[in-house]
Amino acid sequence: MKALHNKSILITGGAGGIGKATARMFLEEGGKEVLLVDINQKALDEAKKDLDNPGVHCFVADISKAGEVKAYTDKAAELFGKIDVVFLNAGYEGVVKPLSEYPEDIYDKVISINVKGVWLGLKYAFPHMQKSGGSIIITSSVAGVKGIAQMMAYTTSKHAIIGTMRVAALEGAPYKIRVNTVHPGPVDNRMMRSLEEGFAPGAGGEVKKGFESQIPLGRYANNEDIAAMVTFLASDKSSHITGGTHMVDGGFVI
Repeated sequence: MKALHNKSILITGGAGGIGKATARMFLEEGGKEVLLVDINQKALDEAKKDLDNPGVHCFVADISKAGEVKAYTDKAAELFGKIDVVFLNAGYEGVVKPLSEYPEDIYDKVISINVKGVWLGLKYAFPHMQKSGGSIIITSSVAGVKGIAQMMAYTTSKHAIIGTMRVAALEGAPYKIRVNTVHPGPVDNRMMRSLEEGFAPGAGGEVKKGFESQIPLGRYANNEDIAAMVTFLASDKSSHITGGTHMVDGGFVI
């Protein structure tokens, strides 16, 4: 039997690189249906077309708004009858600036999406999962376990997610709801292109080389590397794993 046989799945940030790769892997591993949540309708439409599976559904939402989070979780429950897996993956990197120059409005936006958005996802998913249990996976980062200069808001938010996850894991355990974080290192996708350019405008390629030199396995992760860990944590193969921080970083934080 495939790892996610007949499971119903909800993914935020579903139109992004990691979200879409994970949706594809979930479906390949027997997932019955997937609801992709994202703020960008066009990107969702493209993701649905690319995945080319009748079990894929889409929902436009701002994950920092309580009413919209309740709406997407209620929609998933309506479509599926129950929610087995939630992947709270949506996030925002902000900008690269020294802390004394970091724009307050961008700081607030990062915290609102990356921290409040995760809490709201948990708040409204839990009631739908308490009857039959399930797995919730949250995307943090290596920035959740180490400091990264000039990334105050992002680093703060990704540290905060660990505390959020640990509380949720404790409160979910009596209902057999497992909650874990995944911590990607540099991933070869849009977000890293944005950060590379932020660190050295016009010289992002050199920044990439610098990061790669710090990774013992010698390369950036790809979206599928992250999806593989998330799929494991979503499956019953990880049935005794909760409250954990799971690195997918090629050894970056060693």
